[in-house]
Amino acid sequence: MDVLDEIVLTGLTVFGRHGVYDHERENGQDFTIDLRLSMPLRDAAASDDVADTVHYGELAEKVAAVVAGEPVNLIETLAQRIADVALEDPRVHFATVTVHKPHAPIALAFADVAVTVRRGRQGMPR
Repeated sequence: MDVLDEIVLTGLTVFGRHGVYDHERENGQDFTIDLRLSMPLRDAAASDDVADTVHYGELAEKVAAVVAGEPVNLIETLAQRIADVALEDPRVHFATVTVHKPHAPIALAFADVAVTVRRGRQGMPR
């Protein structure tokens, strides 16, 4: 197996309407996404061609569409949907997705709430 390199996108902030409570869906809020793709980048480095890697600009647009799209109750579900999008590219072996919800309805002072999922292709070693 080839060495797995990484592409990392952090701090993608998108307005969405996710949450358990009606007011979260009505008012919406910003969600911040961190995404880490594990995949071999040797071919891209050798060819210097974007076609040989994941185009992170296009991926960011797809992820933003998920966050801005159909509301879900849990950020766990949102993280899974984003991981599914990242794994659409067969070159991606693993996707680690963190969804931050810094404006979660918690009646105490806090800096952030986040959920992280790590998903891989079936049959890939962990």
